[in-house]
Amino acid sequence: MFGNVFQKLRGFAQEQPDLVRFVVVGLLGYVTWYATYSYYLRPSTMLDEYVIHSLVTTSEWIMGATGWEVLPPSGPGLRNTIGIMNAGGVQVGDPCDGVVLFALFALFLIAFPGPWRHKLWFIPLGVLGLHGVNILRVCGLIVIQWINPAWLQFNHDYTFTIIVYGVVFAMWYLWAKLFVPIQPAKP
Repeated sequence: MFGNVFQKLRGFAQEQPDLVRFVVVGLLGYVTWYATYSYYLRPSTMLDEYVIHSLVTTSEWIMGATGWEVLPPSGPGLRNTIGIMNAGGVQVGDPCDGVVLFALFALFLIAFPGPWRHKLWFIPLGVLGLHGVNILRVCGLIVIQWINPAWLQFNHDYTFTIIVYGVVFAMWYLWAKLFVPIQPAKP
């Protein structure tokens, strides 16, 4: 019985090597990332804090440059809150800093077929692009809170989640269209 199952799996792997590679590399990469992030990076480094600080300070600069009066920092050091006059502040937490999304984006491209010479520039550029989208997301949430604080939670949970993941899928699609060689179907 098991011999037949293994034989079918081997045949499938030979017929669909790119799919098998994607699943194996993707799963192993995700498990490795999850363990590294959960048990080392998050508790032992300040990676999230630095990314959040970058989100906050860059969002403050954008808000100030576009005419909004940004509240002064509450203290020295790394910051995780931003606010504008006549509105409450927005706090950026670890789940919203984009670090996990950066890793998933990179893992998908590593697991997906395509030339490494393009992966080496596409992945960092994509991560920077996602960070930029997240900065715009923070700015958008601040403005939404200024307009109507009751709208903040819905837009945080749904609107901007759809937008950010839409950008991720668009970049994955762009990768697949530009850099993945199309194999003719086997008869």
